[in-house]
Amino acid sequence: MLKRFARYYKPHMKLFTLDMIAAFIVACADLFYPRIAQNIINDYVPNKNMGMLLAWSGALLLIYVIKMLLSYFMQYQGHMVGVGIQSDMRKEAFGRLQKLPFKYFDENKTGSILSRIVNDTFEIAELSHHGPEDLFLSIISLIGAFIMMAQINILLTLILFAMVPLIVLFAVLLRKHMNRAFLKSREEIAEVNATIENSIAGIRISRSYVSAEHEMEKFDENNGRYIQARDDSYKVMGYFFSGMGMFTDLLYLMVLFCGGLFFFYDQINVGEFAAYILYINMFLNPIKKLVNIFEQLQNGMTGFKRVQAIMDEPAEEEKPDAKELKDVKGTIDFEDVSFSYESTDDNSSHTVIDHLTMHIDPGKTVALVGPSGSGKTTLCHLIPRFYEINDGAIKIDGTDIRDLTRLSLRQNIGMVAQDVFLFTGTIRDNIAYGNLDATNEQIIDAAKKANIHDYIMTMPEGYDTYIGERGVKLSGGQKQRISIARVFLKNPSILILDEATSALDNATEMLIQSALEKLAKGRTSLIVAHRLSTIKNADEIIVLTEKGVQERGTHAELLAKNGIYAGLYRYQFRE
Repeated sequence: MLKRFARYYKPHMKLFTLDMIAAFIVACADLFYPRIAQNIINDYVPNKNMGMLLAWSGALLLIYVIKMLLSYFMQYQGHMVGVGIQSDMRKEAFGRLQKLPFKYFDENKTGSILSRIVNDTFEIAELSHHGPEDLFLSIISLIGAFIMMAQINILLTLILFAMVPLIVLFAVLLRKHMNRAFLKSREEIAEVNATIENSIAGIRISRSYVSAEHEMEKFDENNGRYIQARDDSYKVMGYFFSGMGMFTDLLYLMVLFCGGLFFFYDQINVGEFAAYILYINMFLNPIKKLVNIFEQLQNGMTGFKRVQAIMDEPAEEEKPDAKELKDVKGTIDFEDVSFSYESTDDNSSHTVIDHLTMHIDPGKTVALVGPSGSGKTTLCHLIPRFYEINDGAIKIDGTDIRDLTRLSLRQNIGMVAQDVFLFTGTIRDNIAYGNLDATNEQIIDAAKKANIHDYIMTMPEGYDTYIGERGVKLSGGQKQRISIARVFLKNPSILILDEATSALDNATEMLIQSALEKLAKGRTSLIVAHRLSTIKNADEIIVLTEKGVQERGTHAELLAKNGIYAGLYRYQFRE
């Protein structure tokens, strides 16, 4: 764990080294004051040596100025080392998230992931700066104090330092309990974040169902568990800090009592006794810092473990010899494909597709219909390898998609779903997501093809209009057309439309249907639809059930068969 943590210092080693040098000089500077005070008390003041008094007072002033400048550097640049490490770790974790399979996001709450990326990395930043710096300062101060105190009286010094092993033993014994308590606390705050994120995302639903009280109950439940977890962690901390406080008080008592005895028996003089009392502060300050380091260590290392848990998640696998998908014709074959969703909670699995075999000709528009749960949407997610199949093979132009690079595969597939996701930003930003190198003219052309350009031009800022989080300022149809413009700009060889018009009114549906027909022209298109009126003109309609492909043919052919499709069609248009 420490080796993994240490590697994050490598890009910032120069600044970190300068910070440690500054810490070393500051620690050494503190060692001078008690000895100078000893000489002033024992020599310069009793002998009225004004020259030496002024000289050493000036030397102390110079030392304090240097110490001030170095302390500023440590506080400023030292913290930037922590920020740099935090930034690197966040970037690495975020990059890892981009490579994780959809299964990970199915099983982990967004708020919990966000807590790891934001909250935990902040605690890591604090540890990465203060931990080594305070530890280094403490060690230098303790060693320096021991040397200086030993020069005054070695026996008294050994008596005091005999307490150090007891303090270390006490801290080590409580560390395991603190680690467990702080880890539990981290998990619970992640749950609180997840609850808040979920409630804010669904604020319009909760308002419409007047369920604010229910949302408060959920929040209170999670918040209560967090309070209990913090209660447990602070209880252990209470033991720790109160125990450490007792040790420091005992050290003060020992130096006063034992030092008094040594002075009483003429083993030390007044100046040495005063210097000893000053040095005991230098002895206690690093111990107090070491105590604080334990809290930082628990917070930081607990957060580090949670962030590294993301890094340890297996990424989407790629074959070493995977090749790029080029010159796509658009033939799609499902050969004896089986797929099931697996749950990590109880290790159970739910089979959605069972030994499906299906062929789709290039450039054809094929519609998938059937009852809910027959695997239509899942099938759409399997083509771009959002999930891995259990058995069989999915091929594009005769090549197994597992033999292709994911990047080239997904570059050639465009998707328009019922639940449109727009990023926070402008209309231009969201359309350009289809091709980040697109020119302004290409963006406008894509919007025109999606029948959204005229509406955009009526808005005050045009293409630079801010649409709010997830496009909240737009209607469902407007969001859908922007997503279609995005696909036009991507210009994929294979198109997947998953319930793209199911939640729209008739007038908007006509606009979008017109855009989709233009979009599907010349591409292999796979359409999932419940509204059968939108797929009448499909080259082929495939009826899927839990048993696989039950019927396939044109609209007219399936009506003539008077089977499942005909029954669904008559039901929708029974009036």
